[in-house]
Amino acid sequence: MSVESKSLRDFLEIPYDELEEMNLKVKEQRLQRVSADKLREDRIKYLTEEKRIKAVTVCFTDLEGRLHMLDYDKKFLLKSADNLTFDGSSIRGFSAQQESDLRLSIDWSAFYWLPSDIFGPGKVLVFSQVLERDGTPYHADMRSRLMQLAEQLHTKEGTVVHAAPEIEGFLFKGRDAERHFHETNSFEFISTGGYYHSLPGDALRTFIDKAAEAQRAMGFQNEKDHPEVAPSQFEMNFSYSEVLIAADQIQLYKLLCRQVAAQLGLTASFLPKPVTGVNGNGMHMNMSLSKGGKNLFYDKGGQDNLSAMGWDFIDRILTNANDICLVLNSSVNAYRRLDPHYEAPNQIKASANNRGAMVRIPFGNERSARVEVRSVAPDANPYLVLYTLVRTGIEGPKSPEEAESKRNRTRFLPDNIMDAIRLFKGSEVVARLLGEVVQTKFAEVKQASAERCPKLLGSRVKPNEIQFHHEVTNQYLWNLF
Repeated sequence: MSVESKSLRDFLEIPYDELEEMNLKVKEQRLQRVSADKLREDRIKYLTEEKRIKAVTVCFTDLEGRLHMLDYDKKFLLKSADNLTFDGSSIRGFSAQQESDLRLSIDWSAFYWLPSDIFGPGKVLVFSQVLERDGTPYHADMRSRLMQLAEQLHTKEGTVVHAAPEIEGFLFKGRDAERHFHETNSFEFISTGGYYHSLPGDALRTFIDKAAEAQRAMGFQNEKDHPEVAPSQFEMNFSYSEVLIAADQIQLYKLLCRQVAAQLGLTASFLPKPVTGVNGNGMHMNMSLSKGGKNLFYDKGGQDNLSAMGWDFIDRILTNANDICLVLNSSVNAYRRLDPHYEAPNQIKASANNRGAMVRIPFGNERSARVEVRSVAPDANPYLVLYTLVRTGIEGPKSPEEAESKRNRTRFLPDNIMDAIRLFKGSEVVARLLGEVVQTKFAEVKQASAERCPKLLGSRVKPNEIQFHHEVTNQYLWNLF
């Protein structure tokens, strides 16, 4: 860009160290539960006074877990923040045509300054809730449902839910590799190194470094990042946080990875099993409950240092594992990952060391004791997953049989989406947790994708399971079916 054209624009660009400081301050305000009115007032004042911001990216997530983003001109947003509308009938899993008008309510606590080299200068990002026309929360907006659940637990009982995901992905050659899969029938690895192995400066390490830097700048509080077991596979871990922050960060993590990869001419893929013969992608979900700063899942004298409440939480999840399997593994492709030959967590049991168990109890102390649900795919809706796991673990029905025998005997999760849909649709537990309307809508959108794919998975990844995947879908191809 020439000097002359540069001088025409003076949009906000913030160095990464300052970005991290600013985003961590906002995160701390969320953790301290600063009032919504105060945050709204502060953010609007900031946006009004900061002339170098041109647009505000407002995000929401549909029922299947796709992140949708609308860029609002800043001046328009400041005048119309209380009346942002969109056509819900265009969002699969949301409203029917006759009830198409939905509204967005900005969650000013979930406000992020963005790395300008990734998102462009002069932009900030904020999450939102979806509302009905009358201003009540929209039933299929699982972010709203998760927010309400977290607030109720804290208000009524002083309980705080913490979560930390471990999200794996693949890095493939070429941009939009998933959308072109129906033409190529293959993905091409960018690296064939192994676990923890990647030379400084190679393509995989360059991607990981750039994405991790962006995550740190957005206040993720990174812990470690590394290549995973399979070729071209990566994982970047960030610290425990309260449950809604963790779910927001999952959406941002995938967005950042995809954007960084695209800038490098590559594709970051979160398909659960895009390549057969190697390990798939998981999203292990670590969870704990605390009260008054005390970890309720820790008991030094308990089995595996886990309290009775922690084991009770696990037993409820195991009892209802088949009912909620579709929530945790919500795509046709996800059931390829539940393959016992590749450390697949498809056994409905809990264990401290068996990586084939659905639930693992990591070694922990008073600060880190937690439950790790391993049978979650990275393409699942994080708000729906966490809402379902928390409510199931706290209030789901328990099996009348002895807990010890239930934990140790081996049952298996469904090995195909059709069985998972059938179990989900017929579940009274799911109807109670999610409501019959959401239960029906979610089953319908999953059925629509499943029916476009061969019923038997077989040993080869089929173009249909990629082409009609909810995070990949090419709308043009979907309509040609």
